[in-house]
Amino acid sequence: MEIIAELKTILQARYSLVYAVTKDEEMGEEVLIEATEKKRQIYFWDFSRGWLDSGKDKGNPMQALNRIASAPPEQATLFVMKDLANVIAPINGRITPPQISIVREIKNLAREMSRDRRCLILLSHDVVLPKELEEEALILDFSLPSLSEIHQIIDTLVGKKIKLSPDDRERLGKACQGLTRIRIQRILAKSLVKHHSITSSAIDEVIDEKRSTIRKTEILEFISSDKGLESVGGLDNLKLWVRSRSGSFSEKARDYGLPMPKGVLLAGIQGTGKSLSAKTIAHEWKLPLLRLDVGRLFGGIVGESESRTRQAIQIAEAISPCVLWIDEIDKAFSNGGGDGDSGTSKRVFGTFLTWMQEKTALVFIVLTANQVELLPAEFLRKGRLNEIFWVDLPSHDERKSIFNVHLSRLRSERQFDLDLLASRSKDFSGAEIEQAIYDGMQLGFSRNEEFTETDLLNAIATTVPLSQIAANQINHLRDWASRSGARPASFLDNSVQTLTEQYGLEVD
Repeated sequence: MEIIAELKTILQARYSLVYAVTKDEEMGEEVLIEATEKKRQIYFWDFSRGWLDSGKDKGNPMQALNRIASAPPEQATLFVMKDLANVIAPINGRITPPQISIVREIKNLAREMSRDRRCLILLSHDVVLPKELEEEALILDFSLPSLSEIHQIIDTLVGKKIKLSPDDRERLGKACQGLTRIRIQRILAKSLVKHHSITSSAIDEVIDEKRSTIRKTEILEFISSDKGLESVGGLDNLKLWVRSRSGSFSEKARDYGLPMPKGVLLAGIQGTGKSLSAKTIAHEWKLPLLRLDVGRLFGGIVGESESRTRQAIQIAEAISPCVLWIDEIDKAFSNGGGDGDSGTSKRVFGTFLTWMQEKTALVFIVLTANQVELLPAEFLRKGRLNEIFWVDLPSHDERKSIFNVHLSRLRSERQFDLDLLASRSKDFSGAEIEQAIYDGMQLGFSRNEEFTETDLLNAIATTVPLSQIAANQINHLRDWASRSGARPASFLDNSVQTLTEQYGLEVD
């Protein structure tokens, strides 16, 4: 395991204070024990049982720290304290008077032990580090199990009771990615009890557990992407781009020498289909779709926001290959974050930018933004993203396509004058067209009759589109798109045939 090698390096470098973060405490203990290789003594403490070798200092962190202070400095010793991170966790961003003495003693010990072979490790479920210890502590994230480690867990736990084809066995391993070791073990044990062997039904059970686990993070959401590109009206240039890269995640692409795809930014006017496009990309590539709620990254405790960011990245990488969708990113990272939160926004922004640049996992990022001009330039440069698409209000032909998509779904047996509907809805967004259709249906429903084309035209006539309400803002965004060199998501001229021949693909 890479974490063991990293921990050995940390101990050899004589770090005196390590903040180890893991959702799987039992695994964390096993890793720490293995990393010592019997060259060090290791002692564990928790709040309710004290030092496990003696039972002393229960519920008394200061007394427990005194043992570390009095330990022989020449002896290589690892002191692992569970629960202490919660004891010193800041309240409303500050530590309380009872916590001050504990934090001060940890600082004193960290300074003293930097000259000898003792090391204090705070084992915690999450980062709740007081700012007073930020400089002294090294934060070490214990990674979730890799695919090879998952297969080892499966072999160790169930052995010959696996009744799976090689393909299903591989699917089971990939389905388990993103879960802790203990959760994988529990799911497999539960499946064994229910079915007396590990069959293909275990894959569905793992996926259900994964949805539940991701939901508990309150940061990431597992999205069902059951709509393909055909459900999007217009945006043919974007569709071609997506289809031409449908094999970019394959080993064949790596063998060809292509780098891993990074992501796209879909910038444009509200209601033009950016969020729907994000969902259809995942469906087209047959990849799981995760939605990151950036607003929930920010917590009130010092270090919590950074920890949540690392957690979200860690889960996305473990589940890879996948699509990570971040909606309305301009609301969270406009101008790189403000200075009114002690730099938290900038640190989160920096962490995310660095990951976008250096990530090696197959996580394709789809960013959507309305006020894209507020985003800092670092977000927009090549290398972090493959492309920036500008999504404008739909053209006449695109409005026809949007009407056709919705009306075919709602009343497939009926015919409508799509040209007339598109002409009357000039400068409508896709969302406004959809709402106008529902308003027209409501008119027919209120008469207890089937809605008519006239109902749709009346609904269109009574709708004031955003293009009229926010004309200046839209013109400003269009100017940005022109200056930034963003690629139009729709075709602007008669180059469709040339591009389709170039890509070898067909437009809907």
